[in-house]
Amino acid sequence: MLAATPLGNPGDASARLIAALAQAPIIAAEDTRRLRRLCADLQVTPSGRIVSFFEANETSRVPQLVDALVDGSDVLVVTDAGMPSVSDPGYRLVVAAVAAGLPITVLPGPSAVTTALALSGLAVDRFCFEGFLPRKQGERRRALELLVAEPRTMVLFEAPHRLAELLSDMVDLFGADRPAACCRELTKTYEEVRRGTLAELLQWATGEVRGEITLVVAGASPVTAELTPQQLADEVALRESAGQPRKEAIAEVAKERGVAKRLVFDAVVAAKRT
Repeated sequence: MLAATPLGNPGDASARLIAALAQAPIIAAEDTRRLRRLCADLQVTPSGRIVSFFEANETSRVPQLVDALVDGSDVLVVTDAGMPSVSDPGYRLVVAAVAAGLPITVLPGPSAVTTALALSGLAVDRFCFEGFLPRKQGERRRALELLVAEPRTMVLFEAPHRLAELLSDMVDLFGADRPAACCRELTKTYEEVRRGTLAELLQWATGEVRGEITLVVAGASPVTAELTPQQLADEVALRESAGQPRKEAIAEVAKERGVAKRLVFDAVVAAKRT
């Protein structure tokens, strides 16, 4: 059984979660200390065995939990906050349980993804979740390049000390004026939602930012989403043939098409290689 836990406010715990914590024979917790603190806040005493279930031991722990399920014991999976398996432990256990033909249930509840999306003020009819992007800049930028023309609203997680680096790359690749919202410490005492352009959020993030971060970024405009790198390069070439300097041509195409200048520049360079 996968159970969503409060993002920060214990009052968001469901009655079903409280009952499950009290009755489950085995509780697999991402952080056993946080689980015990949550149980204390909820005034519930677990009757079952509590085992750690986090990134470093998830692979080795899954066979043990599957064996317990096969033997008829219920296993309750909880993470530090939100829904298990969403950028948190749980996915591997679900896969193994499905392969073994074992039943799986979910106790729905809080999710930082949908909470931030609802608070963002951006389009919510269609969205995609990208989780944590790679930590290394080169890998992160390559991941972002694949999202430049993504038309859906994007939701990402990021550590506070890497937020400015991520926003800087987004400004460079998505454009400074792309709307976004940074949600910090959702449902907690110091909850904060910053809305603005990527450039404005970058300026804010260059200071000291703390807490859990969920970033929501507007999707590309329909015109931007339909453009290919070759089309961008062709537009620059057309202006150059009319006598406009390449640098100015790139800047104008980027502004008119609502994309980052770096994206247009890269398209021009790629076209020269073909």
